[in-house]
Amino acid sequence: MIRLMKLLALLVAAGVVASCAGYHLGSVKPASLTKVKTIAVPMFTNATLHPRAEALATSAVANAVVQDGTYRLTSVDRADAVLEGKLSAISYSAITNNRFDTLKPEELANTVTIQWTLRDARNPTHVLATGVAFGSSQFSVAANLQTARNDALPDALERASVSLVSSLANGY
Repeated sequence: MIRLMKLLALLVAAGVVASCAGYHLGSVKPASLTKVKTIAVPMFTNATLHPRAEALATSAVANAVVQDGTYRLTSVDRADAVLEGKLSAISYSAITNNRFDTLKPEELANTVTIQWTLRDARNPTHVLATGVAFGSSQFSVAANLQTARNDALPDALERASVSLVSSLANGY
């Protein structure tokens, strides 16, 4: 009986060890970013016609960095790297149209494009990483189209921000 209990305990231990196969402890950052522990996110630039969209984009990226937890957010003078970004485009496309008026959409999708560059804080000419992040959301066209667009923009920026931070934290 004791022998059977020992065998069962050994099988349970082997199962626990085998269930962790493929996982490892430690950082999964890209090799070029192994020394980066803190990131500063100054105000992004806005190349779109949407007013104050750069503030929404900067806030969304800062929130995504904090939520991910791979890097700590800090000020520019204390950072290992500085994340510069530009909200380069916000585009809209129709998903569904009115049955009786095909030129009047009932549902739209917005797509935001953020171009970003991660620079070494001590040597700003040294680029650590660069890329483009996209995010989109869908919304219904209400009586006020501008309000509907404004309400849908933070969701698209949040999705682009998660994509951006995933590139920094995981390399993809």
